[in-house]
Amino acid sequence: MKGFVKITVDNAIGTIEFFHPQSNALPGNILKELAHTIEDAGKNKSIKVIILKSAGDRAFCAGASFDELVAIDNEASGKAFFSGFANVINAARKCPKFIIGRVQGKAVGGGVGMASATDYCFGTKFASAKLSELAIGIGPFVVGPAVERKIGTSAFSAMTINATKWFDAEWAREKGLYTEVFESTEQMDEAIEKLATTVSGSNPEAMAGLKKVMWEGTDHWDELLIERAESSGRLVLSDFTRNAINKFKNK
Repeated sequence: MKGFVKITVDNAIGTIEFFHPQSNALPGNILKELAHTIEDAGKNKSIKVIILKSAGDRAFCAGASFDELVAIDNEASGKAFFSGFANVINAARKCPKFIIGRVQGKAVGGGVGMASATDYCFGTKFASAKLSELAIGIGPFVVGPAVERKIGTSAFSAMTINATKWFDAEWAREKGLYTEVFESTEQMDEAIEKLATTVSGSNPEAMAGLKKVMWEGTDHWDELLIERAESSGRLVLSDFTRNAINKFKNK
C-alpha cells in the first residue's frame, strides 16, 4: 500500500491525515502533499480549526524516508528533499488557523518537527520522541527551530546530542512538546474532539491574530529553513551518513 495525505471536513473541523507503510515515514511526495493540504485548509473558509494526525496505532511518524535519503546523489537533490520538511513547517506556521496535533505513537526526527509545528499537541503515553539525526551523521537542522521554539534550548540540545535515546511522553509533556498526555488513544481522541469543537466556535479573526502573535519572530524562517535544508543536503552525501543509513536499513 502506498502512502497518502487526505483531508476531511466535518462541522468546521478539518482533519488532515497522512500515512506511509514504513511507520509513517515522510518521502518527498508526502511532504509536498502535506504542505499543500495545510495551505489549502488555511484558505478554506468552511474550516475553522485543523487536526493533524497520522494513520495507525503506535507510530506517529518515523521522519525522513531512508529510501529517499540513500537515493540522494547531489547537493541539489539533497536540498530539495530536506526543503520538503521546511515547507511543511512553514505552511503550519503561516496557516491562519490553529492546528491541533494528535500523536498516538512514537515520533522520530521530522515527526518531532511536525508535532512541534502544531499549536496545541496531544499525545498518548506511547508517544515517545527521538531526534535521531546525529546518529546517522546529520543533524535536526531543518526541524530544529520549531522544536527549540516548542521545548526550549536545553531540552532540544539534550534530544539532539543523545540521538539514540527515546524520551518518553511524560518528559515531552513536561518540556512542552505535548500539552496533554493520555493513557489511551480513545481518551485522547475524546479530548481532541472536545477542544476542536470548542475552538471551531471561536472568532476566526481573533484566532488568526493570536496565531500571528504566537509565531512572532519567525518571519525569517522562510529563508532560514531552506538554508538549513542546504546544510542537511550536503551532509547526507558524506560516507559516514551513507554507511550509517545503510546500517539502520539493514537492521
